[in-house]
Amino acid sequence: MNYKISSIFILLIFFSLTGFAQIDIHQAFAFAEKQTALMLRNVDSAKASTTKADLVMPRTINSGGNLVIISSKDWCSGFFPGELWFLYEYTKDAKWLALARKFTADEEREKDNADSHDVGFKVYCSFGTGYRLTNDPHYKSVIIEAARTLTTRFNPIVGSIKSWNNRNGWKFPVIIDNMMNLELLFEATRLSGDSTFYKVAIAHANTALKNHFRNDYSSYHVVDYDPETGKVIRKQTAQGYADESAWARGQAWGLYGYTMCYRETKNKIYLEQAEKIAKFILSNPHLPEDLVPFWDYNDPAIPNAPKDVSAASITASALYELSSYSTNSKTYKATADKIVKSLTQHYQAKSGRDKGFLLLHSIGHKPAKSEIDVPIIYADYYYLEALLRKDKISKGLPVVNR
Repeated sequence: MNYKISSIFILLIFFSLTGFAQIDIHQAFAFAEKQTALMLRNVDSAKASTTKADLVMPRTINSGGNLVIISSKDWCSGFFPGELWFLYEYTKDAKWLALARKFTADEEREKDNADSHDVGFKVYCSFGTGYRLTNDPHYKSVIIEAARTLTTRFNPIVGSIKSWNNRNGWKFPVIIDNMMNLELLFEATRLSGDSTFYKVAIAHANTALKNHFRNDYSSYHVVDYDPETGKVIRKQTAQGYADESAWARGQAWGLYGYTMCYRETKNKIYLEQAEKIAKFILSNPHLPEDLVPFWDYNDPAIPNAPKDVSAASITASALYELSSYSTNSKTYKATADKIVKSLTQHYQAKSGRDKGFLLLHSIGHKPAKSEIDVPIIYADYYYLEALLRKDKISKGLPVVNR
C-alpha cells in the first residue's frame, strides 16, 4: 500500500522481534478451561433460579453482580457454544465436545428465525464452528437452512440485508455489524453449491463498501435506505458518541468483515478496504498505547472515557487473519500479538471470579446506558479465536482451516 507506516507500526514490529508480545497460549487456554467450568456452574444456578425455560446462554453480569442468561433469540446466544467448540479445538478433550454439542443444540431453533439479521452470529458461531470441527451432516443442513432464512431479509433494490425491524423510524436500516453475518452465506454456498447465498453476500458487502465509510475509512454504524428506491436516507452512529464519530466496535466489525470477504472471494478490493480500516484504527491518535481502544474514538472525554475490550479482541482476531493475506503481514501480526498480550495481562478476570468470564471492561451500548464496563460473552469468544489463530500461525498452519 502507498501510505506511510506510522511510528506505532515500527514499535510493534520491534516488540514482536524482541519477544515483547509473546504469551503462553497453553496457559491462556488452561485459564479459559477453569473459568468456563465455573461459568457452566453459574449457568446451571441461573437456570435453576428462573421459571423461563428458554434462558439458556450467558451474556454478561448485571449491576447486582448476577449472571445474565439469555434465550437463543438474543443476538449473543451463539457465542458461548462457539467458545466451547474453541476449547475442544485446542484441547481435544471429549468433555468440551459433549458440552459444545449440548449448547449448540439449543441454537437450532434460530435457523428459521427471520426476525433478525443476527441468524449469522447465532448459527454460524455455534453450528458453523461445530461443522468445521466435526463435519456433522446435521450441522451442515442447519447452516444451509439458516442461510436461506437470512436471505429473506435481502432487498435487491437496496442491495443489502436488512438489520433491525421497526426501530427509530428507520425504513431499511443496515448496520456495519451485519458484515459478520455474511460468513454464514459464503459457507452455505460452499456446502450446497447454491450461488444465491454468495451473490447476496457480495451485494451486501459492495453496498456497505459504497455507503458505510467516510473518507478516512472510519465507518458509520447505521445507514438507512429507502426500500423502494435504494437511496440512502440518512447515516448514523446509534451506539457511538455521535453520528459522525467512530464507534470502536463498529470499526472492528468492518475490519473483520472485509478481511473475511477477501478470504471468501479473493477480491482485492476487500483486502484493500480491510487494510484501510486497519490503518484508521492503528494510526488513530486516540488509540491507547496498549491498543485497547476507548469505546468511541471521538469521545471528547478521552482519556477518561471507558475502554471497550470487545473491540480489541475482535480487532486482534481480524488482524491475525489479515496478516496471512497482506504484504504488511509482520505489522499486523505484531499488532495482534500486542493486543492479545494486553488483554491477557491487564484485562483478564481473576481466576475463579466474575462468574467465569475471561475478560473484563467491555461496552455494550453506552448511549443506552447498557452493559458499561462489564464482561460480555463476545469479547471472550473473539479472544479465544484470536488465541487459536495465533497458535496456528506459530505452527505454520492456515489461520482459517476447513
